Amino acid sequence: MFIQVNSIRRLFPILHQEVNGNPLIYFDNAATTQKPQAVLDTLTYYYEKDNSNIHRGAHTLADRATRQFEETRESIRSFIGARESAEIIFTRGTTESINLVAKTYGAKYLQKGDEILISTLEHHSNIVPWQMLCDQSGAILKIIPISDTGELVWEEFERLLNPKTKLVSIVHASNALGTINPVKKIIEAAHAVGAKVLLDGAQSTSHLDVDVQALDCDFLVFSAHKLYGPTGLGVLYGKRELLEAMPPFLGGGEMIREVTFEKTTYNTIPFKFEAGTPSIAEVIAFKPALDFITSTGKANIHRHENDLLQYAVELLHDVKGVIPVGTAAEKIAVFSFNIQSMHPFDVGQLLDAKGIAVRTGHHCTQPLMQRLGLEGTVRASFAVYNTRAEVEVFAQAVAKIASLKNK
Repeated sequence: MFIQVNSIRRLFPILHQEVNGNPLIYFDNAATTQKPQAVLDTLTYYYEKDNSNIHRGAHTLADRATRQFEETRESIRSFIGARESAEIIFTRGTTESINLVAKTYGAKYLQKGDEILISTLEHHSNIVPWQMLCDQSGAILKIIPISDTGELVWEEFERLLNPKTKLVSIVHASNALGTINPVKKIIEAAHAVGAKVLLDGAQSTSHLDVDVQALDCDFLVFSAHKLYGPTGLGVLYGKRELLEAMPPFLGGGEMIREVTFEKTTYNTIPFKFEAGTPSIAEVIAFKPALDFITSTGKANIHRHENDLLQYAVELLHDVKGVIPVGTAAEKIAVFSFNIQSMHPFDVGQLLDAKGIAVRTGHHCTQPLMQRLGLEGTVRASFAVYNTRAEVEVFAQAVAKIASLKNK
């Protein structure tokens, strides 16, 4: 099945506008994806018709909101292949999901001398929480190196793994380079030494099939806004036995079973980790985003996006001054590059003048940029609604910018 991209584009109202006098070409999808009309309509409908707090109300609006809220939890369970919806925890984003694990599982189980492995490819959100945990617990953070192409050095990973390794927290697909890590092999190797594995799926869940039971990861984290859903909503998947053993993250309403001034007993999962009023509208509106992905088909989406990536690589391969960054054999649809003698921000500004939205800078991966000897890159990232024609306009604009600087 081939993507009917024109039909898909009609579902996304934001795409049909001009920016700086040119048709918008939105190539900043690794930062956030645009939202189909069904997501926008669901947000509006909730506030117009169903606005109510959930779980505790006895009236009709509360019942409707609760039912829709929990339907999304079940949709996520199905989307990632979890055993039960109780293993799905709602957070404010991937960052909060990682912090939740660090401050609950990590604080309870990691001790002085224990080791945590992450990779050079990680987003700051998968670095800083572990540094904080190490400062507090005396655990040691170790880094898996990468090659010049942006791929993990497997032999070094194997060398780092040992009985002291208690946790491996690894990105599935790099936001800065697009590298897809061999996470199934990583999980198997980590489990062989008794370590748990957290998988950062912020980028992979919108492009690749992710089945937590097939992978056997212990935790998976991702954000709704990178899957055509609303901002301010994240997901933490954890195996039941781990979630049940972890202490609560925040205290307050919903996460309690009974409160007295002498003692509080905590709720069951998933509610134990969902203190306070959640992002109800955003959770409910995430379901049509998941429905959109499912109905379009992950394999079809990946095939289309990979075609766009390969087309961009082909068009810019021989352009003087264009330097690709991150050339791993397995990638999601992320094309990072620099233009010789130009700052990435300046390239981004010149592309924006043509209505082309890209991301510039270090992409919250400063240690990765230091490893590559770069201040940053220009990053074009593609989604299901992008077209070959847009890639052609982008490539022509990049080539023209490069020619001005590299005559």
